Amino acid sequence: MEKRVRIREILSASEAGVEAVIKGWARTVRVGKDVAFIALNDGSCMASLQVVAGPDLPNYAEVARLGTGSALVVTGLLVESPAAGQRLELQARCVEIVGPADESYPMQKKRHSFEYLRTVAHLRPRTNTFGAVFRVRSMLAQAVHRFFAEKGFLYVHTPIITGNDCEGAGELFRVTTLDMARPPLVNGDVDYAADFFGQATGLTVSGQLEGELFSLAFGDIYTFGPTFRAENSNTARHAAEFWMIEPEMAFADLMADAALAEEFFRYLCRFVLDHCQEDMAFFNEQIDRGLVPRIEAVAASPFAIMEYTEAIGHLKKAKVSFEFPVEWGLDLQSEHERYLTEQVVGAPVFVINYPKEIKAFYMRQNDDGRTVAAMDLLVPKVGEIIGGSQREERLDLLEARMAEAGIDPAGLWWYLDSRRWGSCPHAGFGLGFERLIMYLTGMENIRDVVPFPRTPRHAEF
Repeated sequence: MEKRVRIREILSASEAGVEAVIKGWARTVRVGKDVAFIALNDGSCMASLQVVAGPDLPNYAEVARLGTGSALVVTGLLVESPAAGQRLELQARCVEIVGPADESYPMQKKRHSFEYLRTVAHLRPRTNTFGAVFRVRSMLAQAVHRFFAEKGFLYVHTPIITGNDCEGAGELFRVTTLDMARPPLVNGDVDYAADFFGQATGLTVSGQLEGELFSLAFGDIYTFGPTFRAENSNTARHAAEFWMIEPEMAFADLMADAALAEEFFRYLCRFVLDHCQEDMAFFNEQIDRGLVPRIEAVAASPFAIMEYTEAIGHLKKAKVSFEFPVEWGLDLQSEHERYLTEQVVGAPVFVINYPKEIKAFYMRQNDDGRTVAAMDLLVPKVGEIIGGSQREERLDLLEARMAEAGIDPAGLWWYLDSRRWGSCPHAGFGLGFERLIMYLTGMENIRDVVPFPRTPRHAEF
């Protein structure tokens, strides 16, 4: 096959009068009197290139019967287009039909609901919306690595199969080779000693604990990989499989953690505005009007810092009716977080120093005995988007907190070892990659920013 030219390159750099070979899929086919117009898209950008096919083609009759979705290789001459909204079109000299599609192709030219498109997730990347979503997702993944590489962070691949539950919520998917119809039993319980790993294992909910170990050797590290929660939740914000970005810094406190989170989040906002302009313009126009100005504002505005106790005070004084109660000691809900960032501050805000009872066992206890050095970054329209903390580096306090939380230290002996030898203050945070994509694209359902979403009762494709 001849070397193809990406449609993105043609539209940005090519001039009329040159030969080109393009390869892609027909978005539309219109047949007039002795001419066929094909909008061909190759996924490299939002725009399609118009192909003009005349009756001098040897297979013109076949071309004129083409269906939406057909895969084509077109060779021809780029000419200035008389049609509005396009600079160039391709006068076809040869149209090779590589993969035809008939009228049963489920992505005909009409507006499909996102719910319907989830049922054909294997084909939805061919639509404008999902083409834009997954181009942005790819660019953002590269931006994550670029940011940390430029700051000298070590990239760590933490285990996907694990014997510990980092969050203590017990929402692990089990990983086993035992015969589920006849598992070995000891006193009526499954004998995991007979399993592949000799113990109960599951898919990881976080790479943080292992990341901490590496930070205590390399200083600054990050993980970026898949995580799993067996939570029976069908909300627009929850999926059973998602990706997490988790940096960890040695010799760092909560304020250093917040500073990194702010710099990182600003960087990603600026990156997508600068490098995904066509797709972001589409989201701003078709998905969430006001999206681009909102992200511009976040990228430019300083992030505020507010104590949890102060946040509760603002919420108690609020002249709005919240669905969930507001009391010191209760966790903040999305409605509370959005009120704080949108109405009280009018910009992103870190809420810090939460009650220890509502936070994880590994967070550093503050001197007041009531709170821990935790932080959540709240942003307009979403609420919490980053959660982090300074970690408890003192062995005696960590062991006491684990006992309070009912966590068996025997399963985390290696984690406790890191506090025995060469411990130091360290801090980190987690950013859910899909929630970041939702925020930066305006897409409202996590199922629509994951190539093949995994949710309760759904593991198709």
